Amino acid sequence: KLKVKMNMALKRMLNFNAPPLNNTAAEPVWKVLIYDRFGQDIISPLLSVKELRDMGITLHLLLHSDRDPIPDVPAVYFVMPTEENIDRICQDLRNQLYESYYLNFISAISRSKLEDIASAALAANAVSQVTKVYDQYLNFITLEDDMFILCHQNKELISYHAINRADIQDTDMEAIMDTIVDSLFCFFVTLGAVPIIRCPRGNAAEMVAVKLDKKLRENLRDARNSLFTGDNMAAGQFSFQRPLFVLADRNVDMATPLHHTWTYQALIHDVLDFHLNRVMMEEGAGAEPSPSGARPKKKNRKSYDLTAADKFWQKHKGSPFPEVAESVQEELDTYRAQEDEVKRLKSIMGLEGEDEGAISMLSDNTAKLTSAFSARAVGEERLIDLHTNVATAVLDHIKSRKLDVYFEYEEKLMSKSTLDKSLLDIISDPDAGTPEDKMRLFLIFYITGQQPPSESDLDQYKKALLDAGCDLSPLNYIKQWKAFTKMAATPANYGNSGVKPMGLFSRVMNTGSQFVMEGVKNLVLKQHVSLTLFICPYPENQAYNMDVNVGSSLRLVVFQAIVFVVGGGNYIEYQNLVDYAKSKQGKKVIYGCSELFNAAQFIKQVRPRPSASQPSWKGPSHSLPLTSDLSPQLAQLGQK
Repeated sequence: KLKVKMNMALKRMLNFNAPPLNNTAAEPVWKVLIYDRFGQDIISPLLSVKELRDMGITLHLLLHSDRDPIPDVPAVYFVMPTEENIDRICQDLRNQLYESYYLNFISAISRSKLEDIASAALAANAVSQVTKVYDQYLNFITLEDDMFILCHQNKELISYHAINRADIQDTDMEAIMDTIVDSLFCFFVTLGAVPIIRCPRGNAAEMVAVKLDKKLRENLRDARNSLFTGDNMAAGQFSFQRPLFVLADRNVDMATPLHHTWTYQALIHDVLDFHLNRVMMEEGAGAEPSPSGARPKKKNRKSYDLTAADKFWQKHKGSPFPEVAESVQEELDTYRAQEDEVKRLKSIMGLEGEDEGAISMLSDNTAKLTSAFSARAVGEERLIDLHTNVATAVLDHIKSRKLDVYFEYEEKLMSKSTLDKSLLDIISDPDAGTPEDKMRLFLIFYITGQQPPSESDLDQYKKALLDAGCDLSPLNYIKQWKAFTKMAATPANYGNSGVKPMGLFSRVMNTGSQFVMEGVKNLVLKQHVSLTLFICPYPENQAYNMDVNVGSSLRLVVFQAIVFVVGGGNYIEYQNLVDYAKSKQGKKVIYGCSELFNAAQFIKQVRPRPSASQPSWKGPSHSLPLTSDLSPQLAQLGQK
């Protein structure tokens, strides 16, 4: 699994690039961890503070923070090889901050920068203290076992807008493609696999494919220094099970990033502040108002980590929100019942109201059982509290913005189902959503339509949108985008996934429920027949098909597919692929994207071009929409 491999690589690095000790009883070597923002983003979704402490990390500090000397402790650095970072490392050497230095670079460091470090070490008489220098090839962020993104810091440099802006120069585009390829190369080094690359022609995805193909070939050609041979890989890391790597371009599907969603993880990302598996929320939203004339009290922000250790999250992150709300309520009821049972037992034993000291006077077995239950109860209470707060915040957005109405209507638009309400009615309804919600809905209507609306109808829609407070600049961009890609003639086939309205919530609408769901539709997702992303079923003359040969003429069996979107992706597409992979026994699909954005972040990137000239990118001349069925290709995996 991807997370396992990343964890192994990070723990090996933190153990001075030696295999980590399996004997947990042995005390680790105490050390400090110095990272930049990039390194912090890579580590934080994978290793908790406790895990870092278990690895011997007593302090973890940012490279460019003010740091005091700790001369008797080794330091492990994990940073990008930028000019600024190299200068600061050289400064640390001159100031003799630590006992020894283990320098780990996220991407490969150039020879000139390596010489700068050597010169600084020589000048500071610290050559013997620079113990190891490693290129780690970990320049990507693993969020799930089957999901990765390229970066969180400076993501605007490789964003959809950066790639598709009208005034982009060739040199800028080359730099963006090189940045993306560097991260993808690191991904495959960590995965320990040489991919079979497929992509459509005539867009940014093809540029990435060509550059990645070249970089892989160059590395394989140098047998002595190849990163894909046993000597340079962690034991058991390299595999000859070659994955199918499919590159897609964001421009092929512009509707899905704008879509209102209905699954737990995607909803959190859409309506809350959710980054790198951590959700930030304001506390005390219903606090008492400040006295007249007094400065409003600053609301505290609380963070919750949604990780693999959270069993409820792992089970329900891809579930429709109604199921999540019901499950949270069931967990809460179960916990309260267990708590009442413990109180009843204490009362029977005459320990009601007694402290832990009195309980410890019980027999060993009884005391151990009571302590174990208390520890479990504390953990369960924390998780229930977490999901109660998060789900309540999500529900507030659903009810105040009528997100269930938007989701259901958009699903009908994308599946070409019969509409039971006028689009103008929703746009004109002052109680239905924010101006951004209305704009997202109309853009999906415009993108998915076989023919654009007539000028008179469009003027009517524009007036309604303006009256609702909408900014029309995204519409101007989408009009140009649709004209350039000729999507009007070949509209995207978003399948017949649809939704099945089940009426109002039945079991969570009782008066004792934590979640008052009145007025919110219980929309249950149907089985997705076709997905938002695809593994390209292109004829050979229409696809860019690359196969980096590793010296064997045998046709390799492929059990794993990796779908990567150049220009950014979202949790909706990720969840669609997860659901699809579950239905195909023995097949695995990993989802990746250059950046992860929600609809609000994406719509800010959808800006009009300054002129009606041909854009810098070209629409995929022979590509199929991102919603094409995965079946033709995935069905072949493992059959040979």
